[in-house]
Amino acid sequence: MKKITHILFALTASFVSLVSQADVHIKADVVYGHKDGMALVYDVITPEDANGAAVVFMVSGGWFSRWAPPENRAQQFAYYLDAGFTLIPVHHGSAPRYHVPDAYSDVSRAIRHIKLSAQQHGIDPDRIGVTGGSAGGHLSLMVGLDADAGDPNSDDVVMQQDNSVAAVVAYFPPVDLRPLAGPGSWSERFPALNFDPEKAESISPILHADPDDPPTLLIHGDADELVPISASQIMQAEFEKQSVVSDFITISGAGHGFRGDDAVRAANASVAWFKQYLLDGGSSVSD
Repeated sequence: MKKITHILFALTASFVSLVSQADVHIKADVVYGHKDGMALVYDVITPEDANGAAVVFMVSGGWFSRWAPPENRAQQFAYYLDAGFTLIPVHHGSAPRYHVPDAYSDVSRAIRHIKLSAQQHGIDPDRIGVTGGSAGGHLSLMVGLDADAGDPNSDDVVMQQDNSVAAVVAYFPPVDLRPLAGPGSWSERFPALNFDPEKAESISPILHADPDDPPTLLIHGDADELVPISASQIMQAEFEKQSVVSDFITISGAGHGFRGDDAVRAANASVAWFKQYLLDGGSSVSD
């Protein structure tokens, strides 16, 4: 990409960074909520030839949500931008201070805010997809499978908005948190898992599939030692049981995370899925 120039301006008493160039436009640090005196933010990265659909990326690994400059995200996910999708990286309250239920609450609110602000972002609120890997894949599934129509009685206009999405792509996601929640070896490594185990059912995607769920693509390596491929296998079996439009791609020999040709294959499958279900409304992507 060409060198990006920065323009700072004040908008409604808050500062928003805009980055413009010939082929991309970035609106950084859009505030979608606050918690404990801190802002929750996402970025909006729009290609020059935007198609009106958006891909929301869950910035989450181990339910840590590490900030990176949006310019870096634009390079990381250039394949979405090249396909005309607006890219929206979402940051949630991060481990170790916050736990998985908090992270899900945050990203659910972010989807509501994005849909409420869709016109400002130049996107169609009915053509939003969500994606992520590992913990981000878990959050993507939860967003897709646990949508609601919003609360019309809420004093918060954001919470009045529905949080449904039109398509999901989840990379190597944990799908059942019941064996992982609470004190123990898993929470020592991933402190976001140290929450009341009684809440685990409410944020385990395997328990939330139903026929109204959006088309969902699962991508998993069969050499993954952190989140075994069995997680996606049981999720796909549940999708089939519930008649959810879905597909499952196995990356042979890949571990937890994809590199080289494996990463290209996964990226191409992801773009194809979003093209079909955010642009064309087509049928399942074959492996």
